[in-house]
Amino acid sequence: MSRIDWIILISTLGLIIVYGIYKSRTTKNLEGYFLSNRSLPGYLVLLSIMGTQASAITFLTGPGQAYSDGMRFVQYYFGLPLAMIVISIFFVPVFSKLKVYTAYEFLEHRFDAKTRTLTSALFLLSRGLSTGISIFAPSLVLSSLMGWNIYYTNLVMGGLLIIYTMGGGAKAVAHTQKLQMIIVFIALMITGYLAVKLLPESIGFSDAMRTGAEQGKLNIISSGMKNGSFDWKDKYNIWSGLIGGFFLALSYFGTDHSQVGRYLTAKNVKESRKGLLINGLVKIPMQFFILLIGVLIFSFYQYNKGPVYFDDVSLAEAKQTVKKDSLEMLENQYKLAMSQGDPASANLVRKQFRELMVRALPDQKPNDTNYIFLRFVKDNLPIGLIGLVFAIIFLAAWGSIAAALNSLAACSVVDFHKRYFVKKETELQDFQVSQWYTLGWGIFCIVISMFAYNIGNSLIEAVNILGSLFYGVILGVFGVAFWLKRIRGNAVFFAALISEVAVCVIYYLDIISFLWLNVIGALLVIALAGIFQLIVNRLR
Repeated sequence: MSRIDWIILISTLGLIIVYGIYKSRTTKNLEGYFLSNRSLPGYLVLLSIMGTQASAITFLTGPGQAYSDGMRFVQYYFGLPLAMIVISIFFVPVFSKLKVYTAYEFLEHRFDAKTRTLTSALFLLSRGLSTGISIFAPSLVLSSLMGWNIYYTNLVMGGLLIIYTMGGGAKAVAHTQKLQMIIVFIALMITGYLAVKLLPESIGFSDAMRTGAEQGKLNIISSGMKNGSFDWKDKYNIWSGLIGGFFLALSYFGTDHSQVGRYLTAKNVKESRKGLLINGLVKIPMQFFILLIGVLIFSFYQYNKGPVYFDDVSLAEAKQTVKKDSLEMLENQYKLAMSQGDPASANLVRKQFRELMVRALPDQKPNDTNYIFLRFVKDNLPIGLIGLVFAIIFLAAWGSIAAALNSLAACSVVDFHKRYFVKKETELQDFQVSQWYTLGWGIFCIVISMFAYNIGNSLIEAVNILGSLFYGVILGVFGVAFWLKRIRGNAVFFAALISEVAVCVIYYLDIISFLWLNVIGALLVIALAGIFQLIVNRLR
């Protein structure tokens, strides 16, 4: 990377840090540190919600997901707008009326302490694990740029994020996310434009789209049908997106405190609803555009020589195995096909090459999807823009991870520390212990990031699979709390425990695609809680 790129990268990141420090002047108590004194306007809530969800994983591996699997991943978001409406009607007024610090306080009001504790613990586990994966994404960029060991890079990146989050709290997170999202949108639009501009002179945008369509990359809508029947293992189709995506979005935005904590910072219910509803409108077009960049990159490599495999580190390791000769033979076939202007044959060889990589490194589960966008930027974008694009990956990471660490600390302090250990502390002591919990969760997430290198899936898919193991059950508990008033705490507590085990078993047995786990978890909790309460009532 050139000196100019480094200057742009460091200057952009420095600007965000200084701006965050300037805006993070807040009351040193729980409400100031975690909820920004409930003072933020709707537009800032919107940008904070989007910035929390649109992590570095979204921008780094979203285009790679489309490159490898087409645009059908966009169907994952089809249930989100309806979920925003439901949350705005039912969830927001209750949270606002009770003046809760975390979403799980409401469950103690409705049920009992153990149900609140269980649900908060499920959130802490799921969000802690997924945040560890999120730390890995910007580490991937830094490792690629500097040639550093990825594990040392995780330590550096995680350490910077801990300092950034401990110092600022919710207010710094929200205000920096405002600048982050503006820079992100500008850089993505420029990248998309250049992906077309760099095509041969005779090839325009429509030609690039036609090339992508011919290779099955514009599969925006898919029915999920296979051999005349619905394929329940198909990850992304219109039905899993509308139904499974609705349940996932309802749980993520309605019960995951990394998101609930964003709209609890709003100054009133109207501003919370405004942020959520606008997010429901803009999220699908934004994700569509990110995936479209992946299709454009795919078309670019049909007319320009590219690597047969985008992860150089894993490729070098694989060539140290007994598969070296086979890999080099396929690599030569790929180069020949590209030199002869035969992209269809080149794509077939690339698929065979990826399969051989998995056999060469079975313990690592290599997958170069996470490197496609990164490699395209490094090899093809002009000086200056490379630094800006890498900056947006760091910015997206800082925004989403800082919000996650802030929410993890909030739940640890409010749902556990002050609930069970030290109930009476001064406001300053509350503030200080919150910073220590932020540090603790930061260290935990760094440890998790060390295992993300061999995760197998694309990062964006891995995070959503992980969330689906927990979100359905958590949503089921809240569903009972809101809409089934006769069911009490004991029934829903044991229903949640059993349902969580069942969801994990179903996933392990690979019975159904992960989006449906959200539906299964939620409905199972509701059904079992109803049965258990009926049994309790009859025994009385």
